[in-house]
Amino acid sequence: MVYDALFSPKGVAVFGSVKPGKLANVLIHRLIEGGMEKIYAVNPKGQGVADVPGKEVKGYPSVLDIEDVVDLAVIAAPAATVPAVLEDCGKKGIQAAAIITSGFSEAGNREGEEAILAVSRKYGIRFVGPNCAGVVSTQDHLLATLETRPPEGNIAIISQSGAVGGSLMAMAKAQGLGVSKFVSFGNGLDLNMLEFLGWLKDDPHTKVVACYMESVHDGRAFLKTLAELAKVKPVVIVKAGRSSAGSRAALSHTGSMAGADGVFDAAIRQCGAVRAMSLEEMFDICKGFAMLPPVQGKRLLVVTNSGGPGVMATDRAEEVGLTMPEPTDGMKESLYEFLPSFASVKNPLDITVEGTGEQYEESLETALQEYDAALALYIGTPYLKSVPIAEGIAAAARKSGKPIAAHIEVGSDIQEAREILARAGIPHYESGERFVSALSKMAAYEERRRAPLGTAPLPAGELKPLPAELLEPDAKQLLRENGVAVQQYAFVHSEAEAAAEAAKLGFPVVMKIVSPQILHKSDVGGVILNIGDEAGARSAFRKLAQIGAGKDFRGAILSKMLPPGRELIIGLIRDATFGPVVAFGLGGIYTEVFQDVVFRVAPIREETAREMMAGIKAHKLLEGVRGQGPVDFDRLAALLVHVSELPFRYRDLKEMDLNPVFAYEDTAVAVDARMLKG
Repeated sequence: MVYDALFSPKGVAVFGSVKPGKLANVLIHRLIEGGMEKIYAVNPKGQGVADVPGKEVKGYPSVLDIEDVVDLAVIAAPAATVPAVLEDCGKKGIQAAAIITSGFSEAGNREGEEAILAVSRKYGIRFVGPNCAGVVSTQDHLLATLETRPPEGNIAIISQSGAVGGSLMAMAKAQGLGVSKFVSFGNGLDLNMLEFLGWLKDDPHTKVVACYMESVHDGRAFLKTLAELAKVKPVVIVKAGRSSAGSRAALSHTGSMAGADGVFDAAIRQCGAVRAMSLEEMFDICKGFAMLPPVQGKRLLVVTNSGGPGVMATDRAEEVGLTMPEPTDGMKESLYEFLPSFASVKNPLDITVEGTGEQYEESLETALQEYDAALALYIGTPYLKSVPIAEGIAAAARKSGKPIAAHIEVGSDIQEAREILARAGIPHYESGERFVSALSKMAAYEERRRAPLGTAPLPAGELKPLPAELLEPDAKQLLRENGVAVQQYAFVHSEAEAAAEAAKLGFPVVMKIVSPQILHKSDVGGVILNIGDEAGARSAFRKLAQIGAGKDFRGAILSKMLPPGRELIIGLIRDATFGPVVAFGLGGIYTEVFQDVVFRVAPIREETAREMMAGIKAHKLLEGVRGQGPVDFDRLAALLVHVSELPFRYRDLKEMDLNPVFAYEDTAVAVDARMLKG
């Protein structure tokens, strides 16, 4: 297996000059530092490295001269020589390579990369790089990198950037977080993020995967691989460039609101992975996943000896969607059996400055019978001991088996106390609020893992082209044919026809102009409301005909005036990375004012449609306020699902808005429809 050769090599050959200060020399010293036994230096002069006490690395002019097994090449030779180096590696039977050497596509040298690919394909060599920061496998004593050596542990780090990868390794060491694997794949010419995510699913040494990303190349393949990994292991992702709105020249409301990061965020959520907004937040979340048992709910208990920090943690919990109910009356009675009468037996549970380690232990152990997780806060003074508090927290964690984290601040023995927590597997956070934020992401992950969203199976049948024209009547007819509920309408071409059809629909009616040269009807006065009789219908048609004079006027579309409903938008776009994406949110005139819209990669299931409806800020409007009943969620979900399937039925459907969609207590219908081909 190539990954065995890459992460668990029996022998490593390092290519490049081994003079002091040269990259190959540094890499050899790092490999020795990591504990790798069989290391070989390969350079034209056959120079070795002998300046490490008790360890001599022999030098060879060619890898073919090495008699022992070599299955990993670490290449720091000049860019022009890399293809020849790989040629010799192929002849030697080496399966994997880490190409540290830079000077390829990042410097405009694409021809050099093509030469590397040609040789690697010839011999079946899989490689990381070029221009990469190397690979690490702590369990296998592999430290083939120029970056900081991390402690051994269960967090795998994949970075698209070498510099950020180095920062992550330094942060892991500083925080004492153990790493299982590290790879920074540089230009990603061969092995890349997608490959490593797939492989880490079955790595027994990895419990959680941390990723730094800058771009996604094959969006659909990435989502499939990510979803499969997230089913079994948490994946925490930081992506750069989230402030960019992308380069889409959007013509629809949906397209104008679908910034590149908004779609990426929705896709990550849909796969069950966890999004972090900074490297610090990523490590906070990874620390929780790596050290704590799964978070099975959102009920949080805070035990503190100081009111202020407890209140701040409570505020943060409310902001991120956790709940902090008070203990039940029976639980309060149990707590007062060992707590003093002046303790505040609420939530936060404040045992005051006189709180002891035993009281922390008993409070946590007892109260956690009613909660899913706990935060223990201890704000001491310089003359008090914090070790007894840490010992009490550790004892409670052992007995309860539930997630407990701590923040201990001040105390004459603070470092020793934190070491006790670390040995007990209890994460220590820089503040209670940081743990609360991480816990909310951990709880959401477990919730999504129990009920994964993903994408729905593609609809059956061949892709068809859209009609030659997509004016509003054409769009509505197509929607009807595909199961999308559309308000009853009539397409009319004369005054007489307008009067007759309006009478059939029933007054009052609304009349809208139809012209391929008029996209925004309201802007030109092309929408006439509350037409009350046949004479009014004739007059309205004449007015629209005048507006459309010289603008390819095709007629008018008539619909019955509907009673006020909750106005929504359902839309589609084709994202450059992930393909068809469906949108749902607040519609009508509020669409671009509030931009209360959520996105999901299409096609979607009914469960995803319901999750989207619950995901907008205005979801309480759908549930009913001030005497209103809830909207017909069943009809609305069906409408969303049908819309999400349309790009997989029509190959040239680029963007679409149904705005507004009127949602009522007993139905939901699209009132206006606009489609764009592309």
